[in-house]
Amino acid sequence: MIKEFREFIARGNVLDLAVGVVIGAAFGAIIKAVVAELLNPLIGAMIGRDLSNWFYVLGDQVFVTLEQAREAGAVAFGYGNVLQVTIEFILTAFVLFLVVKAYNSMRRKQEAAPAAPPAPPKEQVLLEEIRDLLAKK
Repeated sequence: MIKEFREFIARGNVLDLAVGVVIGAAFGAIIKAVVAELLNPLIGAMIGRDLSNWFYVLGDQVFVTLEQAREAGAVAFGYGNVLQVTIEFILTAFVLFLVVKAYNSMRRKQEAAPAAPPAPPKEQVLLEEIRDLLAKK
């Protein structure tokens, strides 16, 4: 069983998957930071409110921030957070699309590159030499 596990781990696909997961997690953190630290403040500056503070409270109570509403125990829908996560998802999906598109383009170029024709068999080379010698006579 240990031998089978070692063979399973030694396959290239498992290692590629592990590297992909680690890079994907790091990439997700970068996208999250870009959305939280760059896009949200820009949207907030244009609209006048921070995106993460968009919420709706059920009932007659009025709160300035989502944290105040939650501390008071009010039922609040934080739709700004949902918008923020949606923006993160769309950016991540778009960048991954660009990466996959570039990879596929590079792969197509490699496949389209003409391969060198295989060397003719030894018999064919000898027959061509005989033909050339007979043609000279």
